[in-house]
Amino acid sequence: MILVLNSGSSSVKFRVVDLGDPDAGTRGLVEKIGEPGGVPDHAAALEQVLDNLGDVPIEAVGHRIVHGGSRFNAPAVIDDAVLATLRELVPLAPLHNPGGITGIEAARAKLPTVAHVAVFDTAFHATIPPAASTYAIDRALAARYDIRRFGFHGTSCGYVAGRTATLLGRPLEDLNCIVLHLGNGASATAVRGGRSVDTSMGLTPLEGLVMGTRSGDLDPAVPAYLHRVAGMDFAAVDDALQRHAGLLGLAGVNDMRAILERRSAGDEAATLAFDVYCHRIRKYVGAFHAVLGRLDAIVFTAGVGEHAPAVRAASLAGLETWGIAVDPARNAANASVISPDGTAVAVCVVPTDEELAIAEQTAELVAAKKQD
Repeated sequence: MILVLNSGSSSVKFRVVDLGDPDAGTRGLVEKIGEPGGVPDHAAALEQVLDNLGDVPIEAVGHRIVHGGSRFNAPAVIDDAVLATLRELVPLAPLHNPGGITGIEAARAKLPTVAHVAVFDTAFHATIPPAASTYAIDRALAARYDIRRFGFHGTSCGYVAGRTATLLGRPLEDLNCIVLHLGNGASATAVRGGRSVDTSMGLTPLEGLVMGTRSGDLDPAVPAYLHRVAGMDFAAVDDALQRHAGLLGLAGVNDMRAILERRSAGDEAATLAFDVYCHRIRKYVGAFHAVLGRLDAIVFTAGVGEHAPAVRAASLAGLETWGIAVDPARNAANASVISPDGTAVAVCVVPTDEELAIAEQTAELVAAKKQD
């Protein structure tokens, strides 16, 4: 059994994965860590998780870590040196990595005799070529502070690309696809033959598509402008773009279900938020079609991607001359393939399973280490 942990600053999401029967494992969430009504710290949260598991034998623990920087291009068995490096990388993901590190420390203390593996959201994107990963800023400055496009949702993208190849009956190495991971966080990734070649998120998860509370693409002069004219310091600007922008900033809610309900009722703010959201997706589809050259499939995944037919239809509207179309009936039914028969580009809906992907990578690395 592989225990998968996704530790945030105030929560621990867990799942026990039996790779022989992935649907059979226990899963759950411990919330309000360090808050009134919750457990006092991550150690207590892990104690609660282990109590829930009872006598389930844990062979290894896989930890989701958002940012591996340039140091980690593949999963890594966690030792003290790896943990020290993760602490050095905190400035690259100050909202995400600290919770992951705290979760690792608590889990290693509670389960000291099993292997712990860090699986990085950024690792899948290590194959992006320099032309796509390099920002046009001073090279010495970029090198000194490790400023480049890293990309995120990589664990999901790699899993979904593989499942799409299976769905379409094609070898993964021969499949060019665009993965649209649309949840509260959202990204687009161009995948050629199972390898990421471009992605919408950048140094941080802020760049790219419109998200629940994040702005996505923005003129980089906006923070300096707000500093000058509104007197906002950079911490306030960062908070505005990270937590109060996106759908929330445009319509006052960050839940696409609420946006769709209000749009149906004629709400102008919700309609604009929906239009901006889908326009941004369509723009990236066009850009990544150009990057890939030949496009075989567009894949929707994650909460919005898997459950919002209106978003899927609007995001690909007007692309019929490119061989991209959505069949209304299949789309409404959330079918696995929602494009009409005979179109050049298959449009698919493929559920993601990041926990299973983390468990698979953890087991593979642990097995490889045992053979060394």
